[in-house]
Amino acid sequence: MKQAYDVVIVGTGVSGLFCALHLPETVNILMITKGQLEESNSFLAQGGICVLKDAGDFESYVEDTLKAGKYENDRTAVETMIRESREIINELIALGVDFDKEKGELVYTKEAAHSTNRILHHKDVTGKEITSKLLAAVKQRANIELLEQCTLVDLIKNNKTAYGVMVYYKGSYHAVYAKDIVLATGGIGGVFKASTNFSHLTGDGVAIALKHQVQVADIHYIQIHPTTLYSQKQGKRFLISEAVRGEGAYLLNPKGERFVDELLPRDIVSARVSEEMLKFQTDHVYLSVKHLDGEYIKKRFPNIYEACKEEGYDLTKEDIPVTPAQHYFMGGIAVDLRGRTSLKHLYAVGETSRTGVHGANRLASNSLLEGLVFAKKVALDIKASDMFLSKGPIGIPIIEESIEEIKANYETLLLEAIKRKDENFYVRWFHKQYKCG
Repeated sequence: MKQAYDVVIVGTGVSGLFCALHLPETVNILMITKGQLEESNSFLAQGGICVLKDAGDFESYVEDTLKAGKYENDRTAVETMIRESREIINELIALGVDFDKEKGELVYTKEAAHSTNRILHHKDVTGKEITSKLLAAVKQRANIELLEQCTLVDLIKNNKTAYGVMVYYKGSYHAVYAKDIVLATGGIGGVFKASTNFSHLTGDGVAIALKHQVQVADIHYIQIHPTTLYSQKQGKRFLISEAVRGEGAYLLNPKGERFVDELLPRDIVSARVSEEMLKFQTDHVYLSVKHLDGEYIKKRFPNIYEACKEEGYDLTKEDIPVTPAQHYFMGGIAVDLRGRTSLKHLYAVGETSRTGVHGANRLASNSLLEGLVFAKKVALDIKASDMFLSKGPIGIPIIEESIEEIKANYETLLLEAIKRKDENFYVRWFHKQYKCG
């Protein structure tokens, strides 16, 4: 790790990786991640990635996204994402991403709140397929340095301009200066007892933005996924993709009765599940695909099938227990259509940003697409500016707290900000699931 780079990208999910790949190979880039390279929400994404199938689907796709987001979306951001979706998919295919096909043609599936089939997938590990191919491409770039187990602890700034970052690496703090900083730090699942996220994803980018009065928006909009595999263990929950319900799975209460339209938006389904759990005084309900073709289910969802088997359930022969868990963060650091934040030379992208695409509730399989579309825009914006480190060091900040104290302080800062903004029943219901609060 050097003391200065042209660009520092914090995060190795799809948005961070795609941004790096769209910067010129003459640009000196440092990419850091708090955990391992593959430990991102992007890597865990199961269901798929949306795309505009044809011009005739444009208005319908826009409306589905707005409706799921309770019309609190930024329509311009939504339309931008959708218009550019096919170009993004073509770029992924060129990088070797292998979407499922039948007779040589791409296969489109459907998930909750979509009015038609418009989701591409690679079995039930779409995020892993996309992320791994992007990571392989990044590793081929001589201008990109990758560091694991390197934690962002603060920004280096002066007035309204970012000059670099402070990181914790190999037991000590380091100042790293850069012309531009891109925060792609992912979600906030690590502050919950039950989440589909990796535990180290604790919203550090958003907390640091709050500390420095960088504009944030909608941070109380937290999506709860209705179907994660029930476990008495604490920590990361295994996600049962919404695509399973898209293929016809039923949600059943302890009496074996269906109690909700399984293809309603996630917030509504999560609410119905929680109500049913309260009604029967249980901590889970059931998901059933027994009425569907077992061999097709094994082929379509091999990863989910095997994960359930490891927990002692045969997905094709018995109902499996499922429960809601924190899943996705719709709010975040406020950005414009180029990923710019309110602090000069600081960008945010992916789940840590708030583009306005999702509104109050994310439409299924829009997250990977959003991250990719706006990551490219960030790279193009950086590329259009002077590509050299011209701001110069302004001194190394002194940090006296331990890394554990810093992490705890940021977690508290984030949670208190969320609670002050909380006007959402589903988030209030989930407050008891916070690790510290």
